[in-house]
Amino acid sequence: MKIVILGAGQVGASVAENLVRESNDITVVDIDPAKLQILQDRFDLRTVHGFASHPEVLRQAGMEDADMLLAVTQSDEVNLVACKLAHTLFNTPTKIARIRCTEYLAHEGLFSPENFAVDYIISPEEVLTDYIRKLIEYPEALQVLDFADGKVRLAAVRAFHGGPLVGRELQYLRKHMPHIDTRVAAIFRQNHPIIPEGKTVIEAGDELFLIAAAENIRAVMREMRRRDKAAKRVMIAGGGNIGRRLARSLEHQYQVKLIDHNKKNSERLAAELSSTLILFGDATDPDLLQAENVEDMDVFCALTNDDENNIMAALLAKRMGARKVIALINRSAYVDLVQGGQIDIAISPAQATIGSLLAHVRRGDMAVVHSLRRGAAEALEAIAHGDAKTSKVVGKRVEQIDLPRGATIGAVVRGEEVLIAHHDTVIESEDHVIIFVVNKQMISKIEKLFQVGIGFFG
Repeated sequence: MKIVILGAGQVGASVAENLVRESNDITVVDIDPAKLQILQDRFDLRTVHGFASHPEVLRQAGMEDADMLLAVTQSDEVNLVACKLAHTLFNTPTKIARIRCTEYLAHEGLFSPENFAVDYIISPEEVLTDYIRKLIEYPEALQVLDFADGKVRLAAVRAFHGGPLVGRELQYLRKHMPHIDTRVAAIFRQNHPIIPEGKTVIEAGDELFLIAAAENIRAVMREMRRRDKAAKRVMIAGGGNIGRRLARSLEHQYQVKLIDHNKKNSERLAAELSSTLILFGDATDPDLLQAENVEDMDVFCALTNDDENNIMAALLAKRMGARKVIALINRSAYVDLVQGGQIDIAISPAQATIGSLLAHVRRGDMAVVHSLRRGAAEALEAIAHGDAKTSKVVGKRVEQIDLPRGATIGAVVRGEEVLIAHHDTVIESEDHVIIFVVNKQMISKIEKLFQVGIGFFG
């Protein structure tokens, strides 16, 4: 695909990196030549220096024959105007805009073809808030993701010494839980993927990706490890977009404290949030943390705009007794360094949000794409179309589908029904099929499987 990306910030750069690897023709536009130079040095892509919503700049970027526009600059207004211009001047087929302001999001009509002509909206802050909220709801999980409008849930957990299934074969899971259908869709052992089979023995330290109907996922996780006691007290460091959104979404079910270092912002937050306790101060100050009983916190979330501050605040909170600490880290190299040590979960905003973009870029009908293990693997929700003649999957049993080695079908959603996939599950037209891909190089083969052929007989 020929894709023009407006904005070379964290989101734009991360998307460009992912899409270049998949042999797309990418052009990135930004007003900062230094950011563009970094991208050009690292990847095989074009760059255009200029203001993203100017018609001539869009023309230079190749908008006239582009398949897609991704407007992900820091400015909602620039993103909206660029989509309108792409629609009016260049008739671009697909236009995606990053929108942060809730005022715009509240008026859906603004994005219609006769107004700003935005086909899809992404809101990284909203995606991240939901992502972190699930980690607070499931304290024992490393990652919790939804498919099929929340009907299916995926949870990543680490198996521990003495856990009910450690030292046993995977097939024991079915005997042990005869009333719940679930599946271990992927296993990572010391960062290497292992294809889960009935005779695979679970070892302590394994990272397991479990899939089940949403209402069953807690019971399944309990089998892998003792359930951590439910979180009640949450402390948030940073009152920016994400910290504020998270506090608002949690404050009616949890006791929430929020620390912010900006006095004016603290006053604004105190007026805006109803039951969150707002603290003015520095989250890396041990005296403040001690005074606010950080040792009693079930979850500490470091969500400022500064990676180093987030790492330091999370390490300090953990050392002082917080049960689980989560740090937001923009630089992906840092994420791999700190994840799983003293810091329980390190989140890369770009990796957490990129799936909402990739779903629109993938060939075949992809409803959802989730990035797993910081981008090393992916989980896709593909919709099967056609019939036995025109589709490579419809009418076939799972064992007959020519999946690349290492890719597994975890579940099938048919209407309201959730079917955990087994070797004899037959795929029907319009099924939502959830697939795990442990190596990104397999993606194009998966896409081809779900594309409907004209007169394909197979």
